[in-house]
Amino acid sequence: MTQDVYIIDAIRTPRSRGKADGRLHEIKPVDLVCGLLEEMRERHDLDTSRVDDLMLGCVTPVMEQGAVLPKIALQKARWNVAVPGMQMNRFCASGLDAVNTAAAKIASGWEQLICAGGYESMSRVPMGADGGPFSEDPATALQTSFVPQGIGADLIATLDGHSREDVDRFAVRSQQRAAAARAAGWFDRSVVPVKDDNGVVVLAQDDFIKPETDLSVLGALKPSFEGLGKLFDPVALAHYPEVEAIRHVHTPGNSSGIVDGASLVLLASGTAARELGLKPRGRIVSTALIATDPVIMLAGPGPASRKALAKAGLSMDDIDLVEINEAFASVALRLQRELDVPDDKLNVVGGAIAMGHPLGATGGMLISTVLDELERRQLRRGLLCMCVGGGMGIATVIERV
Repeated sequence: MTQDVYIIDAIRTPRSRGKADGRLHEIKPVDLVCGLLEEMRERHDLDTSRVDDLMLGCVTPVMEQGAVLPKIALQKARWNVAVPGMQMNRFCASGLDAVNTAAAKIASGWEQLICAGGYESMSRVPMGADGGPFSEDPATALQTSFVPQGIGADLIATLDGHSREDVDRFAVRSQQRAAAARAAGWFDRSVVPVKDDNGVVVLAQDDFIKPETDLSVLGALKPSFEGLGKLFDPVALAHYPEVEAIRHVHTPGNSSGIVDGASLVLLASGTAARELGLKPRGRIVSTALIATDPVIMLAGPGPASRKALAKAGLSMDDIDLVEINEAFASVALRLQRELDVPDDKLNVVGGAIAMGHPLGATGGMLISTVLDELERRQLRRGLLCMCVGGGMGIATVIERV
């Protein structure tokens, strides 16, 4: 027997440059999470003793982000001591997988109320600081034909016939839509200002967006992965002999930005929502995970989306909005072609190219983005998906209640 899983709320921090000069660099990862925990409790007058778990994704769970940070954040935010916490890692899908796994636990009936999401302070804990055999062990990398994600993104662009101007044009659209949404206040319901220890607001809105971006600005940037290609292109081409040469079209301007941020989603069964007086905003309809070719690595969103739709008995005609994490422009363009998504349904308020991709947090942020836009536009269903390291893909279908 299964039960419906409702989204009570979905909130996030603003996103800021994930470097030492970023606005959120002074905020510890645990405090990014604490701010959201405090807001969720206060916003819903939440009896935290009823929360069954806190499940947060983190792609680099070491140093300041390690040692089961979610449980420590619960204590620091003064939630009830009965609430357990865990951190989980599925590369860039960590935050969305935390939400999906929480939803599965509630659907099973074993749990009733869970907070899920993710966090990543990329300015304080650099990407790759956790090491691991994925790319750090030469023997394993050789035996598994490891190729960096950027090479895979360029390979996708080459296979699909996307030029440098195509991916730059997509990036400009992301910037324009994100800038317009921020200016119109469309993110305000979900974005929780980050404060320091004295209660002073450090950052109230996303500040990574670059409204002045145009094709001439992007066209002046050099390809990011051309140098790496001298080493890794032959590995990729050995698996794709139909390609004569990889065209390196991705730059910092048409790839996801390195930023800091955190996200938090409150999920409940119908019973828990009624007992606690919580008004659902949405419902988790279906979720899916898949794995595809790990060499090209980034081709998972389309197959994962089709799997999630099939589970729900839906087609793309039933989907009003589609949100894909803009890891690289070519990844989003491939999904748009695979699922035949019109421009006015895809990433309608921009994405990670404009706002940044705080690895473990992004999946939870996609929930808030889609839910807010379904409500604002009075639409019904949204599809979220992400490419994931190792060739994996993840997708979630939600609907407005």
